[in-house]
Amino acid sequence: MNSSKTIKVALAGAGAFGIKHLDGIRNIDGVEVVSLVSRDLEKTREVAEKYGIKHVTTELADSLALPEVDAVILCTPTQMHAAQAIQCLEAGKHVQVEIPMADSLADAEAVVAAQKKAGLVAMCGHTRRFNPSHQWVHNKIGAGELNLQQMDVQTYFFRRTNTNALGQPRSWTDHLLWHHAAHTVDLFAYQAGSPIVQANAIQGPIHPELGIAMDMSIQLKAENGAICTLSLSFNNDGPLGTYFRYIGDTGTYLARYDDLFNGKDEKIDVSKVDVSMNGIELQDREFFAAIREGREPNASVAQVLPCYQVLHKLEQQLN
Repeated sequence: MNSSKTIKVALAGAGAFGIKHLDGIRNIDGVEVVSLVSRDLEKTREVAEKYGIKHVTTELADSLALPEVDAVILCTPTQMHAAQAIQCLEAGKHVQVEIPMADSLADAEAVVAAQKKAGLVAMCGHTRRFNPSHQWVHNKIGAGELNLQQMDVQTYFFRRTNTNALGQPRSWTDHLLWHHAAHTVDLFAYQAGSPIVQANAIQGPIHPELGIAMDMSIQLKAENGAICTLSLSFNNDGPLGTYFRYIGDTGTYLARYDDLFNGKDEKIDVSKVDVSMNGIELQDREFFAAIREGREPNASVAQVLPCYQVLHKLEQQLN
């Protein structure tokens, strides 16, 4: 597309994560959010007013019908991701779908097929590829200064009730395997620079009301010999979030969101790694740059499909 033309965006899902995208896009030149879609019209209007978005609707189809909309960002419940991503592509719109791309392998494959057919930019919000802390490690591996031997990851939440990242009640159930493990499964293969060839999982008891496992343990091995140990819990009464330990041949690094430390817990300055310290903003910048340049983005739906193939294998083991 014309490099000087403003990219006009519809954003679906005005919850905790949708707002992170709206804040990130505020920092990006040449991009305007022109339509906001969410289930609760009143709440959506409030968010739209705050961000100066003129069009508000409860139906994604209404936004897709706007000829000026070039691209859509989907921050809707997991169960809707695949169908909505396909709906956007079939309507001729570029799409960025938040992680996970789908909650089944068949649906993930359908999204990739729809992207190939449409020839549009379709990427998935695998934010860890973009966080400066993980980019710093990626650059070190890419420069041949570090070989990954083990990743040790803890993804912990205290979520014995169904609440979102802001602690508000949510209308859908989250999933340790198809959502939270997706971040690490993709990141491990990306950082190892090698496909995952072995994967094992065990899970704790199924929660009687939520119907999901609240604890899970996953082991991965890449073709080049690197391994990954991932522990996930919705039962952990402590700080929320994910902590990554990279154990390499020349150093150990601990990534806590956008911060990075060495194995002795000394902080590493990652402020110059990219133009921002905000992983969501950097992810959005890549999406818009790929649209302008007519190229495949980092974390395209095709690039992240192997992650969903691994999740599928793990689900079969757990069942």
